[in-house]
Amino acid sequence: MSSSASPANRRPRGPLALGLESSANKIGIGVVSLSGDILSNPRHTYVTPPGHGFLPRETAQHHLGHLLTLSAPRSPRPVAAAAARALSLLWRKPLVAVNHCVAHIEMGRAVTGAVDPVVLYVSGGNTQVIAYSEGRYRIFGETIDIAVGNCLDRFARVLELSNDPNPGYNIEQMLVCVSVFLARSLVTISHCITYM
Repeated sequence: MSSSASPANRRPRGPLALGLESSANKIGIGVVSLSGDILSNPRHTYVTPPGHGFLPRETAQHHLGHLLTLSAPRSPRPVAAAAARALSLLWRKPLVAVNHCVAHIEMGRAVTGAVDPVVLYVSGGNTQVIAYSEGRYRIFGETIDIAVGNCLDRFARVLELSNDPNPGYNIEQMLVCVSVFLARSLVTISHCITYM
């Protein structure tokens, strides 16, 4: 018989939090302890063909296929909210509303150990400079025209880049390739000019 602890014995003492998130292209479920230990964090990304954006109905169907069989909403965002409401009722546990942006900041703090960060929050719909001041998070600056995340999404579509794992990462990788190509080209040109 094995002496290793069963999963039930490894569970941290005290309450746990179950978090469900659905965004424009991701669905995820996280379980964390009050001490900040991430016990589970599976997620799935809806990948569109390169050069195509997200259609809310298709994204919602994707999210539902990876979460629960519910009546299909027309937008991807309510999928996790509907699942959370159903689980709250089923398990008779309180449903706690969480500010999406603050949740991302707090996850980053838990993972990095940052104590008092100033954050550049970049998402599809928001670009904000945020810091903790006088007992709460405060926005010290934000865009009023187009969010940086949305701009990167649009730029990637124009270039027909994939959104897997995310458009910003793929733009960055493309720029690395272009930089290497340009650096090699300049060395070649400089080499040719030296010997002219």
